[in-house]
Amino acid sequence: MQLSTTRRNEIAGSRSRRQRGFTLIEIMVVIAILGILAALIVPKIMSRPDEARRVAAKQDIGTVMQAMKLYRLDNGRYPTQEQGLRALIEKPSTDPVPNNWKDGGYLERLPNDPWGNAYQYLNPGVHGEIDVFSYGADGKPGGEGNDADIGSWQ
Repeated sequence: MQLSTTRRNEIAGSRSRRQRGFTLIEIMVVIAILGILAALIVPKIMSRPDEARRVAAKQDIGTVMQAMKLYRLDNGRYPTQEQGLRALIEKPSTDPVPNNWKDGGYLERLPNDPWGNAYQYLNPGVHGEIDVFSYGADGKPGGEGNDADIGSWQ
């Protein structure tokens, strides 16, 4: 006995309609797997923001130090303590006024550290010829962990 083409298509269509959705058990298995993954991964990710801030501060300091080196190459000296980091974005008007200051500056803008505080500058530096640093999360000198100073000497 042969089935008509129409009847075969109806049977195939009803089978494919039944196979399109997910069963409740399949959905529960997926949710359980996601829950297990979240339980393993989330605790490791939660400690990362502090580490990311320290890395970002080190990168910012590296960028500022490169700009300082360019300033020194052009002008024969680093900006004075009084001129500060601002000398990288606008030409200093206090002595010694740089003769070969680069039009447009050495940085587009002065970054703040990842905790929202201004980077510090010392000339002469304590750890080197100049020091560029952040006081860390607490915004105060010294400290440990997230509150520790991060500087160009590290």
